[in-house]
Amino acid sequence: MFWPAYLFAGSSFELLAQGHPLLEDSLTVQLVDGAFSLLSIVYFVFWGWMIWHCVRTEPDRHFWLWLLIIVPGIGPFVYFATRYLPSVNYQGPAFLRRWTRSRELSRLETAAIQIGNPHQYIQWADALRDAGMLDQAASAYAKALTKEPQNLQALWGASQVAAAQKRFGDVQQWTRRILEKDPQYKFGDVSLACGKSLMELGDTAAATQHLDQHVRRWRHPEAVYILASLQAEQGNTKVAKDHLQAMLHDINGSPVAIARRHGRWRSRARQLLKKLP
Repeated sequence: MFWPAYLFAGSSFELLAQGHPLLEDSLTVQLVDGAFSLLSIVYFVFWGWMIWHCVRTEPDRHFWLWLLIIVPGIGPFVYFATRYLPSVNYQGPAFLRRWTRSRELSRLETAAIQIGNPHQYIQWADALRDAGMLDQAASAYAKALTKEPQNLQALWGASQVAAAQKRFGDVQQWTRRILEKDPQYKFGDVSLACGKSLMELGDTAAATQHLDQHVRRWRHPEAVYILASLQAEQGNTKVAKDHLQAMLHDINGSPVAIARRHGRWRSRARQLLKKLP
């Protein structure tokens, strides 16, 4: 048994052997044993979760598996902080982001009100969105668009807020306006958001057509996976498999850092391939 569980399980007995006053009562002993047993279970579930994530998504899995298995005490926590959190783009709780950026938000709000140009409102809106204050961000983007209706930064920011709030009709509106003016804007991110909003709105045919054109220009793994899923739902199994296999070749042939970033989509593609007849 690895040392963390042994330590948890044996702690109360060690204290009892030392005559610790808190453990002279048998009920206290049982409660402490139960607490340590619960901690042990939670630790092993967390440890197994990190190993599972490593095996599924980590290109350099041999080193990290070695760390997780040979150093089980701190290894899972090191992996969680250095590999897992960056892979899911974790930004921390919204309240913490608001608290750490409160002075900056106040400064940007003052600049937007005093200067009043679209640029200042966009800067303020971007900071509000990053802090998780979506309603206020939407209002600030709207003010920027009132002053400059075709401002691409404001349109894209408004699209991202709408997507986070699941207002997919608005996402369609904003992304279409951007693509009409600059189809290359954000190197395909806008086009992908447009295709995803079509799918969320239930327009499968339009989403399939849009994403089929999208992946011819930009090989976003997420876009390829969504397109393959839509093709599979429509019974086009061979087309779906071709897309997934091509995506896996793209990821496996890319530099390690890029492959690691797309590990989630590689895992999902493999899973979908196994399910397809």
